[in-house]
Amino acid sequence: MTDMTLYHNPRCSKSRGALELLEARGLTPTVVRYLETPLDAAHITALLGKLGISARQLLRTGEDEYKTLNLADKDLSEAQLIAAIAAHPKLMERPILEVGKKAIIGRPPEQILELLP
Repeated sequence: MTDMTLYHNPRCSKSRGALELLEARGLTPTVVRYLETPLDAAHITALLGKLGISARQLLRTGEDEYKTLNLADKDLSEAQLIAAIAAHPKLMERPILEVGKKAIIGRPPEQILELLP
């Protein structure tokens, strides 16, 4: 099977659920604990391309940083939003499963199954 990467926050029940679904199928993804090892802007940009979404769609709007940084401002550019996610990884929606040239946000966790053969 193609390499599989799970962008994971072990404190998040949805993220833990996604990892459990993969492991129950005998799959062992590369696990990236993105809060401990934040993604840089280039990596986030590439991931957005695989997800087929904008940076705004990747933002967790309920986080304190979202409000503090005024990220609801519609005048912010894609690059500014990506820079905010890179600087504050907690803002990134999770979990994300990346398989080959595609990726999907696991909300609900079962959604990751769409990328599996």
